[in-house]
Amino acid sequence: MHTLARSPLAVVQYGLDLAVTEWNESAARQLGIPRQDAIGRPVAELLPTPEDEGLWRRLLDEDSGERRLRHARGDGGEVVCAWAHHRVLDARGEAAGVLCIGRDVTAEIEVLRRQAEQQEILRAVVTNLDVIVWASDRRGVFTYVDGKGLAASGVKPSQLVGRSIFDVYKEHETVGLRRALQGEQLHNVSDVNGKPIESWFVPIEDERGEVDAVVGITLNLTESRRVEQELRERLSLIERQQQVIRQLSTPILQVWRGVLALPMIGVVDSARTADVMDSLLQAVVRTGARFALLDLTGVDAVDTKTASYLVDLVRAIRLLGAEGIITGIRPSVAQTVVSLGLDLAEITTLSDLQAGLKHCIGRTLSEERARGAGSPGAR
Repeated sequence: MHTLARSPLAVVQYGLDLAVTEWNESAARQLGIPRQDAIGRPVAELLPTPEDEGLWRRLLDEDSGERRLRHARGDGGEVVCAWAHHRVLDARGEAAGVLCIGRDVTAEIEVLRRQAEQQEILRAVVTNLDVIVWASDRRGVFTYVDGKGLAASGVKPSQLVGRSIFDVYKEHETVGLRRALQGEQLHNVSDVNGKPIESWFVPIEDERGEVDAVVGITLNLTESRRVEQELRERLSLIERQQQVIRQLSTPILQVWRGVLALPMIGVVDSARTADVMDSLLQAVVRTGARFALLDLTGVDAVDTKTASYLVDLVRAIRLLGAEGIITGIRPSVAQTVVSLGLDLAEITTLSDLQAGLKHCIGRTLSEERARGAGSPGAR
C-alpha cells in the first residue's frame, strides 16, 4: 500500500465500516480533498452516489470490476473517474475492505460528448442543406454518399456505394478525384448541367502516410456556399477528435520505476489491439521499462484474433528485454484463450492489477538487493 500511495492513479481503500483507510496524493488531486480530511470519514460521504446509494457497501461482496462515476470535487468542480475495485481479504479469505484504483476520465468523457455533438451537426447539415457528401476508398470506389443535394440528381443515399466513381462519371469529371488519390488536397468550381458547383477533395492518409481514402463535398453554389465551408471545418474537427479518442482509449501509465501499466477497458477488437501493440512496444523502448502490465479487468470479451494478438504482444515485449504480465483475465476471456489452445505457460498471469504491481515491485527490489550484495562494497 505504501507503494500504491505514490501511484499516479487515485487509490482509495475503506474497511467493513465503510470508513476510508487510505487516500493517496493522486486521489487528493483528482477529487480536491486532502488526505488528512479524508482518512476516517465514510466513503459514501466523500464520494456520494445518489443514483446507487448502496454501491460502496455492495462492493464488499463483489469481485473485482470497473465503474465510471461522476464526483463533486472539494473545490466545487466535477470529475469523472473510472474506478477498478478489488476486495481486500483477511487471512481467512473473508472480506476486510475494498481497494479502489481510479483514473480521471473527465477529458475522455468530454471528447466523447463533443464527438457525438459534431456527428449530430453533420447529420443535420447533410439532411437539411443542399449538399452532397461522399467518400471513396483508394481505388475510387464509393464508400459513402449522402446529402439533400442528391434529390436534384435523382440519386438515393447510398445508392452509389460500392460502385467505381470512374465508371459512374466521365473522364473530365473525375480529374479532381485522381489528383486527390495522388495526395493533393484541392478545391475547384465547375459547371455541371448548367449549375455552378463547388467541390472539395480531401485525401485521408493512413499511418504510413499513404492515401487510404478521399472525402468529397459537392455544393450547389446557387444556394449554400457559405454553409459548405462550415461543413468542411466540422469534418476536420471530427477527424481530430477521433484521433484524440483513440489515444485516450489506450492510456499507457508508468505506475512505478521500470513498470508500465496498460488498463484496457471496453471492447477490445483486432484493430485496437494492433494499435496498442505498437504504442506499448514504443513506450517500453522509450522508458527502458523492466515490466509491462496488461490489465484486462475492464474487458468482458475478446475475439479469437485479438486473444492471439495479446499473446504475441507479451512475447514481443520479452524480445525487447522486458517482461509482459497479463492481469485481471475475466472468465469469458479465459474461455476464448483456452478454446484457441494458446500456450500461456511462459507468460505470467495474475488475478488483478494490484497483484501485478506487487509482483513487479517485489522482483525489482529483489534484483536490486542481489546486485547490492554482489558489489565490492557489500563485502
